[in-house]
Amino acid sequence: MSKITFLGAGSTVFAKNVLGDCMLTPSLQGFELALFDIDHERLRDSESMLTNMLGTTGSTCRVVAYTDRKEALRGAKYVVNAIQVGGYDPCTITDFEIPKKYGLRQTIADTLGIGGIFRNLRTIPVMLDFAKDMQEVCPDAWFLNYTNPMAVLTNVMNTYGGIKTVGLCHSVQVCVPWLFHDLGIDSEGVSAKIAGINHMAWLLEVTRNGEDLYPEIKRLALEKQKTKHTDMVRYELMFKFGYYVTESSEHNAEYHPYFIKKQYPELIEKYNIPLDEYPRRCINQIEGWKNMREQLVNNQHIEHHRTHEYASYIFDAMETGTPFKLGGNVMNTGLITNLPCNACVEVPCFVDRNGVTPTYVGDLPPQLAALNRTNINTQLLTIEAAITGKKEHIYHAAMLDPHTAAELSLDDIVSLCDELIEAHGDWLPKFV
Repeated sequence: MSKITFLGAGSTVFAKNVLGDCMLTPSLQGFELALFDIDHERLRDSESMLTNMLGTTGSTCRVVAYTDRKEALRGAKYVVNAIQVGGYDPCTITDFEIPKKYGLRQTIADTLGIGGIFRNLRTIPVMLDFAKDMQEVCPDAWFLNYTNPMAVLTNVMNTYGGIKTVGLCHSVQVCVPWLFHDLGIDSEGVSAKIAGINHMAWLLEVTRNGEDLYPEIKRLALEKQKTKHTDMVRYELMFKFGYYVTESSEHNAEYHPYFIKKQYPELIEKYNIPLDEYPRRCINQIEGWKNMREQLVNNQHIEHHRTHEYASYIFDAMETGTPFKLGGNVMNTGLITNLPCNACVEVPCFVDRNGVTPTYVGDLPPQLAALNRTNINTQLLTIEAAITGKKEHIYHAAMLDPHTAAELSLDDIVSLCDELIEAHGDWLPKFV
């Protein structure tokens, strides 16, 4: 029996979407859906929900929960990763509250910035443990990474884990539909080309029947920008740099040195920037789960309709050979020629029985490549810190982070990093 292993299966809603989709995919019938999570209560919740879904979907898949990670991985053909190391309490709280003492404010802190750096540092060792287990019990499996920080973790699994890994993010999928919806444009029949790095990929081309739609997009965006809305940062970046970026305004506000600034407090109001947004989402999600749990976990009549999550479509393409196109995070093997070759990039990819085949993009417009490189610098130095165990590279990563460097002195950056290392305690490996 072929096997799909889901690491972080306690993410019950996401497990429902990904594995529920698998249950509804003809080529995946008969697969074992192996669940693993270090939170055994949440693991049982997901097991109960998915077992009920077997009945309502009529699937011939088999749901098995494991408390031994290596056994969950043993013989897997595909592995889905959706873990969060350290959770909201204590680690997300730490990532936000200590930087605030230094006057460094954040919105999401899960990709770049000081929060993204430390999220990486506590997650990379766990990912490399996954890779070590996989090398032993399922070395040929494809690893689908949904966990942030996407670019760094996908890079580490490919470069240091030796595991075939593709990183999957929703921002490419929703970029054009959401932009067009916000501007009141019909997205039917639209073709788009998107490439860059995760959370900072660029809408390079957008056409319908050969017509360039960017002039109309920018005209409507300029009008919309006259009133308060939720995407003001991305519109401003588009006006200044020429292209629309994939990930949301609350994310991009902290990837650049332009928007969250002590010396310009009026920018927060001007661009409608939601500081401390991620902690609010975490609290709401925790409270929401209390209300949602009974509807999902013990509902014997639970239904599922196939979603647009990439995973089941990737598995189906690999099983049947029917090609599927997606925006994937992969190593830059000459794909984007003006970005570093040791970076992880987000480009169009095709999937079939041969696996994931990324497409050649060439040079990005120079200003876009330059913006990407500011983020790649911090990504690569964070990896250097994690692999070498040298504290100095944590400092280097933070010193080169655009937002951190724009707000703090060199000495304050070092002090902040030291305080975060101490506060995280055993959530981090030891650095020298």
